[in-house]
Amino acid sequence: MDPSVIIVLGLLLSISCLFLISSWKKGFGRGKFPPGPVPLPIIGNILQLDLKNIPESLCRLAKDYGPVFSLQFGFERVVVLHGYKAVKEALIDHGDKFADRGPMPIFDVVTKGFGIGTSNGERWKQIRRFSLMTLRNFGMGKKSIEERVQEEAKHLVEELKKTKGLPCDPTFILGCAPCNVICSVLFQKHFEYKDQKFLYLMKLLNESTKIISSPWIQVYNSFPSLVHYLPGSHHKVVKIFHLLYEFILEEVKEHQKTLDSSNPRDFIDCFLMKMEQEKQQPQSEFTIENLVCTARGLFTAGTETTSTTLRYGLLLLLKHPEITGKIHEEIDHVIGRNRSPCMEDRNKMPYTNAVIHEIQRYIDLVPTNVPHAVTEDVQFRQYLIPKGTTIIPLLSSILYDDEKFPNPDKFDPGHFLDESGNFKKSDYFMPFSAGKRMCAGESLARMELFLFFTTILQNFNLKSAIDPKDIDATPVASALTKVPPYYELCFLPF
Repeated sequence: MDPSVIIVLGLLLSISCLFLISSWKKGFGRGKFPPGPVPLPIIGNILQLDLKNIPESLCRLAKDYGPVFSLQFGFERVVVLHGYKAVKEALIDHGDKFADRGPMPIFDVVTKGFGIGTSNGERWKQIRRFSLMTLRNFGMGKKSIEERVQEEAKHLVEELKKTKGLPCDPTFILGCAPCNVICSVLFQKHFEYKDQKFLYLMKLLNESTKIISSPWIQVYNSFPSLVHYLPGSHHKVVKIFHLLYEFILEEVKEHQKTLDSSNPRDFIDCFLMKMEQEKQQPQSEFTIENLVCTARGLFTAGTETTSTTLRYGLLLLLKHPEITGKIHEEIDHVIGRNRSPCMEDRNKMPYTNAVIHEIQRYIDLVPTNVPHAVTEDVQFRQYLIPKGTTIIPLLSSILYDDEKFPNPDKFDPGHFLDESGNFKKSDYFMPFSAGKRMCAGESLARMELFLFFTTILQNFNLKSAIDPKDIDATPVASALTKVPPYYELCFLPF
């Protein structure tokens, strides 16, 4: 072996040992850190995880180490919370102490701590408070935004009709609908579904989701300082996020030219007005950088999560035509064919509501949640978790709890129906997370899913390109998000 290689390996081993000794000394006498598998020098526990299915690996480890256990990724110690009780206790009962965002190197390299998704402390509090208030004022969960979603649902139906009942890949069409909704809220814009710029944006979002959920990005997140300089798909993700940044920045500049403070049109206008109000405050968090990063975060999250749920949901309905038939019956009974679905219909449609909830539970879209971090030293159960430790609240362990959801691996709307066929709520339904960091767009996402699903099924019968029995709904990636497999279907108009 080359002497220089031996020297490098020796240095890495020495650094690793020093780190482990330092970590041990830091925790000694202050409390017990959660148990976990013994980490290897330098690489930690990464070899003990299936990088193609991290959630399943974590659930297996919980059987050996309990509902609160630890892992090491590179030099970083992580605490995993498994099961409803542990997650609720942390995120809800001790919400303030678990409210920081844990490091996500692939995102941190492009956000640099700005925006609503990756920021912490006073910046996060101010930006989140402003964002929630502004989105609410622009109708999130109210009639005005409902009308926008209904209008977009009509555009979606018209585009689906253009497929003429032939087999098609629904990825981009289903992505355009929620993207247009969030575009209307952020910068009051509607794109035609064949607009080349729009389709390019859809392509970027789709590519970034696939890459971020790949094993390579899990390696990057564990060893960012090393992997960052190696060739790999992480460079493409960084480029995509920079392109999205430029797209949003262009919109912001246009808004600055046409801003009318007496008549704000959208989220960007409201943010620019807030910037003007605080321009004399040198420490103000309302800056162009925070505006662009916040809008980019809302744009990407508001588009990709909903479109992926729609795409995955239609695949499951193809696989279970008997369930689709029952939804059609309920739509005919409650809505009919002559008017658009509205949110008032949801309470009268328990089966459809249960199916949509079951889709979200079953696909388990963000299985490991977005990482949290503790804001201070926390005594949690019998353990001491030092300030800054990354926390993984494992949503899979809640959505697939076999006591609350019997046969959780089976797609069954009955998980959300009582014996009389009425819709049944569950505290274990947590696809949007919980506590201080729960999804800011939850109410909008719920509205979109109900209105888009019911509008599609009001107008079309779904036909699989293959025998429903042969449909494989296994995700092609399962890391930060789950990515459904490629498929084609036919939208047959009634």
